[in-house]
Amino acid sequence: MARHLITSALPYINGIKHLGNMVGSMLPADVYARYLRQRGHDVLYICATDEHGTPAELAAKAQGIPVADFCAQAHDAQKAVYDGFALAFDYFGRSSSPQNVEITQHFARRLNENGFIEERAIRQVYSPADGRFLPDRYVEGTCPHCGYDKARGDQCENCTRVLDPTDLIDPRSAISGSTDLEVRETKHLFLLQSKLQHEVEEWVSRHEADWPQLASSIARKWLTEGLHDRAITRDLDWGVPVPADTWPELAAEGKVFYVWFDAPIEYIAATKEWSDAAPAGETRDWKSWWYEADGGENPVRYTEFMAKDNVPFHTVMFPATELGVREPWKKVDYVKAFNWLTYYGGKFSTSQKRGVFTDQALDVLPADYWRYFLIANAPESDDSSFTWEHFTATVNKDLADTLGNFVNRVLSFSKKRFGDEVPAGNAPGEAEAKLGEQIAELLGEYESQMEALQFRKAAAALRALWSAGNSYLEEKAPWLEIKTDKDGAALTLRTAMNLIHLYAVVSEPFIPATAKIMREAFSLADDTATWVTADEARTLASVPAGTPFTVPPVLFAKLQDEDLAAYKERFGGTEE
Repeated sequence: MARHLITSALPYINGIKHLGNMVGSMLPADVYARYLRQRGHDVLYICATDEHGTPAELAAKAQGIPVADFCAQAHDAQKAVYDGFALAFDYFGRSSSPQNVEITQHFARRLNENGFIEERAIRQVYSPADGRFLPDRYVEGTCPHCGYDKARGDQCENCTRVLDPTDLIDPRSAISGSTDLEVRETKHLFLLQSKLQHEVEEWVSRHEADWPQLASSIARKWLTEGLHDRAITRDLDWGVPVPADTWPELAAEGKVFYVWFDAPIEYIAATKEWSDAAPAGETRDWKSWWYEADGGENPVRYTEFMAKDNVPFHTVMFPATELGVREPWKKVDYVKAFNWLTYYGGKFSTSQKRGVFTDQALDVLPADYWRYFLIANAPESDDSSFTWEHFTATVNKDLADTLGNFVNRVLSFSKKRFGDEVPAGNAPGEAEAKLGEQIAELLGEYESQMEALQFRKAAAALRALWSAGNSYLEEKAPWLEIKTDKDGAALTLRTAMNLIHLYAVVSEPFIPATAKIMREAFSLADDTATWVTADEARTLASVPAGTPFTVPPVLFAKLQDEDLAAYKERFGGTEE
């Protein structure tokens, strides 16, 4: 089977992320990784906290603690939330790791040797009040493109345009708020992307037809506008240091690499962290996932997941870096890009504390409620809106009524009328044959959409599988059937129980905790199934008569009007 390398955009270290961040990167990556593992593929899902840059320093300063301590605490806090969402990373690393320092500096040296890094004197914003040069995010002001008055010196959060601090209107220091700013000369390293433009264009042209239109159009837009040489160092106390053996003067001045230079390299470094963390007796070959020096033997398919604001850095900037190193580092094969998930029509925002944040979500309801809703409404083709009304309706209709009620009434009724073992009854008949064909067809549709990374369509196919069981149950009506044909009712319930087991297996990527509960309802002696074949779907015989079972608690609580009112009161719920 194929080897699949999966990465999701690194969550930044300054605070717990919101639901928009979750659905735009980590959650769909987890769903896909789980699915591929179930299908027998060799999967490595890597992520990490992105810990360098200005916001980390500012957040640590606000808390009055060293930035290293702040990042360590924030990493653990974020990891706890992701564990709560059941994100099954193979490794969740840190961009401040020694491995990232080592590999980032290696990349920089190689780029320099190949003529793609140049030291330049530039004019940069200096704050006399703070006694220092201000890196891009230390400068705030009004965006010259959209007029947003809280734009940062590297990018406008509102319109996503990349900026330089000197572009801002009415700039001010993010440290002191001082508007007494000067422009002075200092030296920095520049990555000569202009020299790599043609190579990046050729590389993108070989891949963009396979990417979603969102990813390919963003990459093409940047290439059409032309790649500009970009400063890759900053005046910060926290970051990957410029190596003194190559740039002694800049190292002496305390220059560090720009976070957007070292952050994508952390995908590689986190894989080395994973390798270095192998338990005694286990060998992990991190380079086999990233270094294509074997001439294509045992190839790796690399898939990245990210929201649209991260697309330029991963489809243009990081590939330019990898190409310029002149070493066979693995480049992305497929970029799964997402639009925005909005909150009542307005952007989720970490900085403005707008929307539901992931820790708050888990405080409200278990992870599977959120996992299913977010993937079923993933912002793939366009932006999608989170509202509490939509969330409540989806939970009640799909999870509580369609899946949860099916499981509960089948098992409860069978236990009441036939005891705590799967009943035998008649041999399958015409209705069961028809159901089996329908389930096999729907399962094929589900697989096709998952293979294509079409998550909303995959969720619709999964929902259709659940609905098929309800339709079968309504058609056979075992609560009536048992009055005249007890063996016929037993067949109906046995078939429905096999559907429950099938649902447990194939629903695992979406709702892993619930899938585990459904699967463990049956005391099968050797339940090692990782997926369901079309033939198994047709026969629906994996749970034979006589198998002991238990009735689990209610899988999904139906949300009431008072729940909706409480959520809206706590989080707000009006159009922006």
